[in-house]
Amino acid sequence: MPKMHPIDAVRSLIEQVEPDPNREGLHDTPKRYCAALQEWTAGYSVDTAALLKTFKDGADSYDEMVFVGAIPFYSTCEHHLAPFFGVAHVGYIPSGKIVGLSKLPRLVDAFARRLSVQERITTQVADTIDKVLKPRGVGVVLQARHMCMESRGINRPGTVTTTAALRGKLKTESDARAEFYKMIDQAKGVGIG
Repeated sequence: MPKMHPIDAVRSLIEQVEPDPNREGLHDTPKRYCAALQEWTAGYSVDTAALLKTFKDGADSYDEMVFVGAIPFYSTCEHHLAPFFGVAHVGYIPSGKIVGLSKLPRLVDAFARRLSVQERITTQVADTIDKVLKPRGVGVVLQARHMCMESRGINRPGTVTTTAALRGKLKTESDARAEFYKMIDQAKGVGIG
C-alpha cells in the first residue's frame, strides 16, 4: 500500500469527525497541523549528550547542589497523541564539572519534544546528566497535567502527576535528597509546581 502524504492523512482524519470538512476555517488546517507536529516532535533531531557542554572553570571545588527549577515543558502523549505539560525540576551535585545553566532546560525540552510518557522523560533527563557529567548525584522531578486524563477518559481537570528519578547521592543520602526536595518547594508558585 503506498504511503499517504501527511497533509492528506490529516485531511482524512478531519473528514472522519467534521460534518463540513471543506469549510473555510479548515482549509489550511492539515498543513498547519503537520508543521505544528514537526515542532512538537523536534526533539528527535537533538543530540542530547552534545547539549551538555561542560566547564571545569568555575567548578574548581564546587561540590554543592546546582538546581534549576520550574522549567516549563510541553510534550505529546504517545498513547493518545494528546498534549501534556508542566514543570521540571533538575538538580545535580558536581564532581569537577559543571554545565551551562541554560543546558538543563534545553535537555528537558529535547526529551519532551518527542512522542513520550512522563516517566520516560524523567529518567532520560536524569540518565543523560548522570552519564555525561558523572556528578555525585542527580535529581529530576516532573510535575505535569495530561489532557488525555483531563479532557477524556476519567475527565479530571487540574490533576497533576509527579514523577521522580534520583541517582547517586540524591538516591542514597537522605540529607542530599531532603535538600533537593526543599529546593523544589522553594521553586513552587512558579508554573504548576
